[in-house]
Amino acid sequence: MTEYSVEAHGLTKYFEGFTAVDHVSLEVPAGSIYGVLGPNGAGKTTTLRMMLGIVDPDAGTSRLLGNHKPQSVRSRVGYLPEERGLYPGMKAREAIAFMGALRGLDWAEGRRRAAIFMAELGLERVIDEKIRKMSKGMAQMVQLIGSIIHAPDLIVLDEPFSGLDPVNQERLEMLVRRERERGATILFSTHVMAHAERLCDRIAIIARSARRFEGTVDQARALLPMQVRYTPRDAGGDVAASLPPGAERRGDDWHFAIRDDGVEPLLARITASGHGVAGLSITRPGLHDAFVHIVRQVDAGFAADARADAIEESAA
Repeated sequence: MTEYSVEAHGLTKYFEGFTAVDHVSLEVPAGSIYGVLGPNGAGKTTTLRMMLGIVDPDAGTSRLLGNHKPQSVRSRVGYLPEERGLYPGMKAREAIAFMGALRGLDWAEGRRRAAIFMAELGLERVIDEKIRKMSKGMAQMVQLIGSIIHAPDLIVLDEPFSGLDPVNQERLEMLVRRERERGATILFSTHVMAHAERLCDRIAIIARSARRFEGTVDQARALLPMQVRYTPRDAGGDVAASLPPGAERRGDDWHFAIRDDGVEPLLARITASGHGVAGLSITRPGLHDAFVHIVRQVDAGFAADARADAIEESAA
């Protein structure tokens, strides 16, 4: 196993003149859980498909499990595509075994592993139920199990949480963690930040077809200042004078961001003001806040460019 299970450099894809993916580079450490995050239509699925060799890039290169030819290592990869699809007449156990057989797993062994997986996830009651009789979410869990039944070294999941109820989302998170403990690398795309915040060792954020951030969840959250909620004991007089510029009053509380000089100067000003402290909480913004901040910055940049182009055209 190489240091990175997936290496992509400058991947680019055009569709009828539209840039779907614009020079995206990613390196997924072996044995990690890595999230590719972005709004709908950002280019996440196309990026994953180029990495897997399903779609040829118009520019750029990639390596999968150390190999430049993804098809040569397909038996070591488990892939759950965004578009779900199972044979509706198959029973769950047979559907899972069939998917394993496509990756070289013995049929009888696939059926045996299917029973173990289904029991561990609390799904044994539907193991012999036909796919057509299952709910969408339950069928999706069956396809997920089928994607990893052959114990792949790399698991790629495209929007795996979409369509799952909270119980099955929890089951999926448990499965992802267990597969990482087994030694697998998990790469998944999502636009739901809560799952990425709980699971991922590293993340990449793609917006407007390009990679806009890469790093740990904590590094993403650190892009925004910590937030303070302060409740004075004595609200009389000019409370705002002791607080940073931009402090906003909401009922009895004041909300504001901590400035670069840190917490201690803030506490000193509040103490010196004589207003006292009835309540004080300091929280770091979550991944959702960082994600929205990054995407809005990108959108604002595009809007500014569009306005500049319009002005230039009108002047011409």
